[in-house]
Amino acid sequence: MTETAVPAQTLPEPSIDDALAFVREHAKDARVSTGELLTDHAVGTARIMQTLNVDSHAIAAAALFALAPHLDDPEKVITERFGPEVQRLVSDVRKLLRLGSVSSRATLAEFPDTRDAQAARRAQVEALRKMLLAFAQDIRVVLIRLASRVQTLRYHAAHKIDPSPDVPRETLEIYAPLANRLGIWQLKWELEDLSFRFEDPVTYKRIAKLLDEKRVERESYVTDAIARLQKELDTAHIKADVSGRPKHIYSIWKKMRGKHLDFSELNDVRAFRVIVGDIKDCYTVLGIVHNLWQPVPREFDDYISRPKPNGYKSLHTVVIGDDGRAFEVQIRTYEMHQFAEYGVAAHWRYKEAGARGYAGQVTASEKYDEKIAWLRQLLAWKDEVEGDQPGWQHLRDATLDDDHIYVLTPQARVIALPQGATAVDFAYHLHSELGHRCRGARVDGAMVPLNTPLQNGQTVEIVAVKEGGPSRDWLNPQLGYLHSARARQKVRSWFLAADAAENIASGRTLVEKTLQREGKTSVSLDQLATKLGFKTPEDLYAVVAKEEFSLRNIEQALSDAPPPEPEPEAPEQFEKRSSGQSVAHGASTGVLVVGVDALLTQLARCCRPAPPDQIAGFVTRGKGMSVHRTDCATFQRMAQRAPERVLHTTWSAEVMNGRGSSVYPVDLSVESADRQGLLRDISEVFAREKINVIGVKSQSRRNIAYMQFTVEVSNAAQIQRACSLLGEVQGVIRASRRA
Repeated sequence: MTETAVPAQTLPEPSIDDALAFVREHAKDARVSTGELLTDHAVGTARIMQTLNVDSHAIAAAALFALAPHLDDPEKVITERFGPEVQRLVSDVRKLLRLGSVSSRATLAEFPDTRDAQAARRAQVEALRKMLLAFAQDIRVVLIRLASRVQTLRYHAAHKIDPSPDVPRETLEIYAPLANRLGIWQLKWELEDLSFRFEDPVTYKRIAKLLDEKRVERESYVTDAIARLQKELDTAHIKADVSGRPKHIYSIWKKMRGKHLDFSELNDVRAFRVIVGDIKDCYTVLGIVHNLWQPVPREFDDYISRPKPNGYKSLHTVVIGDDGRAFEVQIRTYEMHQFAEYGVAAHWRYKEAGARGYAGQVTASEKYDEKIAWLRQLLAWKDEVEGDQPGWQHLRDATLDDDHIYVLTPQARVIALPQGATAVDFAYHLHSELGHRCRGARVDGAMVPLNTPLQNGQTVEIVAVKEGGPSRDWLNPQLGYLHSARARQKVRSWFLAADAAENIASGRTLVEKTLQREGKTSVSLDQLATKLGFKTPEDLYAVVAKEEFSLRNIEQALSDAPPPEPEPEAPEQFEKRSSGQSVAHGASTGVLVVGVDALLTQLARCCRPAPPDQIAGFVTRGKGMSVHRTDCATFQRMAQRAPERVLHTTWSAEVMNGRGSSVYPVDLSVESADRQGLLRDISEVFAREKINVIGVKSQSRRNIAYMQFTVEVSNAAQIQRACSLLGEVQGVIRASRRA
């Protein structure tokens, strides 16, 4: 019988002793990047993880992750010895380490103004905090990273070695706030105090000295005060939890800076908190506290009756102790305490905001904050579980379900993109021109197709040409090049501008051929455009190319003769009779001409008016009156040249009240990504709305279909509804009435 390998699931639970013995066996005298012995770092990190009451797999991974680079085949070795779960945790921690320090690596050269640079830096720091959670597939990975940083700071403090300036700065900006948000207080306080010790040693030593001078006295007094208050509460039959609140050096410094106070002015260096069952007991406790000690009137805040904007509730009062020194008392219910510590508007949000936050001006209502609050509750609940209980399985599966991914530029700038974003989205996020010229991408140093979805933590580098534009394929949703609406809009805008340039070039050719035919090549194009009512020759070229302005108008202008009037409507391609009475074929238009009876009227083809459009009439030579929309460019030019031929015109009351049986032809323009079945889907919209199509024109350029439908409607409301429904058809970029 052939011997088979033992399945991974039959491996025993890894123990910290086994993991540390394995590290000692393979690490020998190796050191981590900070100079600390690898073995010492592994021991310290694992012991810290033990204090968090995590499972054995996380503790083993905390001991092993620094050893991985020193193993020949770390994935295979760790999997065989400790199982796939430990290997996965080690691998994810190693990925987090690749992120490095944004504080030192990210460049802000594009923000020359100091205020902009600070705002950009704050945004980058916040993005990395979110990225750390989104990048980790397991929240335990984040805990290991925090424990490792605590051990690094302990090493430098114990050996009195100053770390790289990036380490304390990164810790204060990223890791301590992250520990704070996760509610891991024992790590948060130590991260802050140790980092502050290296970041600002002078201030740290000054505050530490002030605290040490009275530490024994302060702790003794707080203990006596708590016992005294507890006795009074028992006498009043009030069940309460009373505890002292230790004040840490960094927290003291933040409050001194945030409230512009001197150390002697701080009232909560000595402080304790009282938690009771209901609101009534809060005020009863407040009365007992004020009866025991003299209150400071200006230092009383009732955040129960007047909660902070972020929802925080509690009673804060400052009283004068028996020794003449002030101390703070916070009183709240268990529900208020739960909300303050884990709620959506958690206490950490305004604490992190600095001076502005102390005024309660910051709220936390984003989806991201709700996820953070849930993770904090999960961690707090976990602390109540003894050992490796099944409850930890929920924590193993806990991830931050963010709707963004976070990737890095080669300079380590963090970029937030929608889930599913590609390198093209990334390029357009950085700069529109970079997006237009994007031709390739390197992700973590390897070339990838441009429609490859990006993943959290990847470093993306764009390969661009010096000149060029986007591809029409990028607008095809089935090819998956663009996921960001912002990027799609930039690509559409580029092609609209390119089409406009193409129209101008085409129109210029048509106008120049007309001038050659008329023998007027020396005519000033600027003067000709002005004579025809256009601001620039380019405006003239554009309407000529789109067949919105007849070349005969140019011929007439060149001969100084009056311009010709619009020809009567001719049936368009695929035109067919409708079942209703159509004004396109000489039926009554439902138009009233003021002061004129029995005048032949026809609807102008250039603008195709329909009720209730504002209309006006223009008397033609020998063909009656043409009815235009008042905003029609052709009508406005003719009216400017011959105002005496303009007649006041309106729709009949029968038509305006919807009692008429006439239908009116209008032109609808549709621009869409070309695909199979597009015309069928658009036709179904017209069929559902019972709109008759009497003409169709269509052309396709670079996978974009440009279609014009001539349809019969009874009023403009039908047009608006049809355009709205057409816009919902798959691939349609825009649908509108032709101006």
